[in-house]
Amino acid sequence: MTAITTRYSAGVEYARSAHAGHLRKGTSIPYLYHLLGVSSLVLEYGGTEDQAIAGLLHDVIEDCGFEHEKRIRTEFGDAVANIVLDCTDGTASSKAANTTQESRFADWQRRKMAYLAHLAETPATSLLVSACDKLHNSRAILTDLQGDAGIAVFDRFTARKRGTLQYYESLASIVLKHNATQAPRFRDLARELDRTVASMHVLAGNEPREPLPWWAIQAP
Repeated sequence: MTAITTRYSAGVEYARSAHAGHLRKGTSIPYLYHLLGVSSLVLEYGGTEDQAIAGLLHDVIEDCGFEHEKRIRTEFGDAVANIVLDCTDGTASSKAANTTQESRFADWQRRKMAYLAHLAETPATSLLVSACDKLHNSRAILTDLQGDAGIAVFDRFTARKRGTLQYYESLASIVLKHNATQAPRFRDLARELDRTVASMHVLAGNEPREPLPWWAIQAP
């Protein structure tokens, strides 16, 4: 059983403060909901307290700036900071610099290709947190596909339907192929992510699943 200490409470407060005012994409839901959800999944699938704290903070550097790395390392230790860095995909400022759909997609494609290549080699401790992040996100997309948003949910994403589905397909494939892990329930997590992505394809009318490798992600 994973022991939870006051360090975790400090992580919740750090995440709440850093993401104050942030909302989930296309919704009025506070972003903290996602961070708590990811951290809960980390604990559900056998993660340590360090991994659970990293789940809370996994988007802080990406969304709030690289200046947070030093503070996270100081307050929560190298293990947490290194996982957060492994989960970081660009920065909000670099994304905002792209003002056209074409440039946004080009930047998105570059970042996602780099992230997927990195993910294939990332330590098992970081992969667990990343996989929980992607599972929480894919479940949210699936819920929207089943609800009022329907297929229009993909309009929220830079890569629209095709690129988004290809990206999640690539993520699921990488996680499934990663056998070495410290978390005893990691294989259950990998299968759940794969099942969720499969359901996304079905509801998006994209059956059979497109078996494109990550480097073949195409423009919307």
